Amino acid sequence: MVTQNKRLTGIVLAVALLLLIPFTAIQFTDEVVWTLFDFIVAGALLLGTGLLCELVLRKVKSANYRIAIIAAALIVLFLVWAELAVGIFGSPFAGS
Repeated sequence: MVTQNKRLTGIVLAVALLLLIPFTAIQFTDEVVWTLFDFIVAGALLLGTGLLCELVLRKVKSANYRIAIIAAALIVLFLVWAELAVGIFGSPFAGS
């Protein structure tokens, strides 16, 4: 039980540390322009993906299925992030 709580704490800390990168960049350059909404969306995407991976690690017993599901979750995270960042698919979702 303690290991699972450590993983959850690690996920939350990893999300916070990742969000500190653009927050720090905002302080030093005008190239990074994030609003509060951007931080909320990025945090939700990262935390949601982290928690989904944690759920898969807890519930799925087969190592091959674990790897496949987590890989699929990371690919979806990357595609959604790229679409929101630069609109690679040109969907209205990205504001194009």
